[in-house]
Amino acid sequence: MKLIMAVIKPFKLEEVKASLVPIGIEGMTISEVKGFGRQKGQMEIYRGAEYEVSFLPKVKIEISVADEVVDSVIEAIRNAAGTGKIGDGKIFVYSLDSLVRIRTGEKNREAL
Repeated sequence: MKLIMAVIKPFKLEEVKASLVPIGIEGMTISEVKGFGRQKGQMEIYRGAEYEVSFLPKVKIEISVADEVVDSVIEAIRNAAGTGKIGDGKIFVYSLDSLVRIRTGEKNREAL
């Protein structure tokens, strides 16, 4: 089992969700986050004053999946979230040692 975490541009969230449903992804956790990388922020104008915003709004998606669908999930996220411009985001893949569904007590693959 793997935990896939993707940090993407907020306006791409619905496209990413729509691309994951056909491959069997039934749930995900979404968080609104802020961050920067190579994009290094941007200049904003507020009440006539210019200032630099170094932490840009992003969306973090977390999905737990079986090992055999990891590549298709990554590809779906890349295709839906990509714009070809700096700041598109990143995808991280972590190994999951254990997973428990709280309601039923199901464990690991059964809990996915």
